[in-house]
Amino acid sequence: MRYSLFSRFRGTILGALLGANLAKSGDKSPQAVSDIGKLMLLGTESLVKLGKLDLDDWKQRQQEELPSFYLNNHATSEIILAALPVALFFHDNLLKLRNNLLHTYQLWGEDPVVRDGILAVGYAIALSLTEKLDPQTLIAQIISFIGDTPTSLPKKLLQVNDLLSKHAGLETAKAELNTKDKTSSAIALAFYCFLSTPEDFRLTVLRANRLLPSPIIGAIAGGLSGTYNSTAGIPTQWRVLYLSTDNSTGILVNYPQMLELTDALLAVWSGVYNLSLHPKPLTLDGCVMLDKQNFVSVFAAPRVIRSR
Repeated sequence: MRYSLFSRFRGTILGALLGANLAKSGDKSPQAVSDIGKLMLLGTESLVKLGKLDLDDWKQRQQEELPSFYLNNHATSEIILAALPVALFFHDNLLKLRNNLLHTYQLWGEDPVVRDGILAVGYAIALSLTEKLDPQTLIAQIISFIGDTPTSLPKKLLQVNDLLSKHAGLETAKAELNTKDKTSSAIALAFYCFLSTPEDFRLTVLRANRLLPSPIIGAIAGGLSGTYNSTAGIPTQWRVLYLSTDNSTGILVNYPQMLELTDALLAVWSGVYNLSLHPKPLTLDGCVMLDKQNFVSVFAAPRVIRSR
């Protein structure tokens, strides 16, 4: 394996955060973007706690932590970021990945372009995590994964493919892809920035943030590149400068907590069984417990011990 799953999981979240932090807020509502970051955190907490996707639990957490949350037109595209933990958790099974991404969309589902964007980004991340992403064939695979749709996103992605085959520059891509449909344009531009420089995280994110005053383009491009190149490809000085608990865009209000939850998400996915969370079954007759004051964790290969 080129990079460990640990570094790729972290790279996904780090990349998305950096991509958003480097962007100018422009006409986006900082509070709306911050709320989306909180939704991503709440969703990760739910997945870690339950070991599965439970929309009722996620919604309950949202109502408790964000009782005044309202998804307006300024924040619809950012819910793609809220679905990132789901893409990470179900990356190893494409059928479950698709089903659970669609279930996640149901929490805020109104815009079919956002639905297709969630599928496109989630699928690309899954391919990177399983070492199957080929920049030459990614667009065709994504369109197939999305399936029949009334949106213009597949057409936009085909334009991206055409631009890449012609080695078109950034300004040309911006002129051709930037249309009235801002959400599909942002998704397409993010994929263009990633696929035109797939091995260079720094260049991908810098180019993404030259396009439009929107954190979503940089966040998607950064997330895609962060997964593909892992934390090894992210400049160390950028993490120090831009990743803090009080970052410039408010994409996450508590970055250390999000990173800790990302590590926990990988642990739950991989089969780490924390005995302190489930001590009752081990107190039955015939079960042997070690020192009850020092619970241990059991580690296993993926799909051997799985809570889901």
